[in-house]
Amino acid sequence: MVMSWIWTGILCISLIFSIFEGRGSELAGAIISGSQAGITLAISMGGAVCLWTGVGKLMEHSGIAQFLAKCLRPLLHRVFPDSKTDKTLAGHLSANICANFLGLGNAATPMGIQAVTQMRDPKRPKYATDQMCRLIVLNTASIQLIPSNVAAVRASLGCTTPFDILPAVWVTSLCSAGLGLLAAILLGRVCKA
Repeated sequence: MVMSWIWTGILCISLIFSIFEGRGSELAGAIISGSQAGITLAISMGGAVCLWTGVGKLMEHSGIAQFLAKCLRPLLHRVFPDSKTDKTLAGHLSANICANFLGLGNAATPMGIQAVTQMRDPKRPKYATDQMCRLIVLNTASIQLIPSNVAAVRASLGCTTPFDILPAVWVTSLCSAGLGLLAAILLGRVCKA
């Protein structure tokens, strides 16, 4: 709701200044070209999201998610202790983490939502647990081995080498995920004390 007010305010300010500056035709042209670019981008991204969401479902039904959960078990058990006893949660978490490794944040969202739903504390359903906060941090600052969405955007905008950003993506995603997870763990301990 707040974002709709912010966007409405930005639009009104743009209209007012374009009228005062006598640039209404330029604003109209920018609106049309921007909306066309937005639709083109959404369609190009939609295919990749649909593909990887389907792959995620296939991974879940074929048992690959459980295999990945077994491979990621040492990491998952340290960061998400509930995954030790709940194999379904471990499957959702591993699928979410693998989708983020591939840079498919949008495709990782449904699996993350399922994992968060299972992490809910039945005694306090309206409050986020420490594990939920850690998952949100890992999804926000995800480690990306192959930034597929960013590469798709760069390719759709005419970049001939969309993956030349890999070293920078690896360094920044490792740093941001590591520091974010460390902050979530430390703040979780401080709040409990």
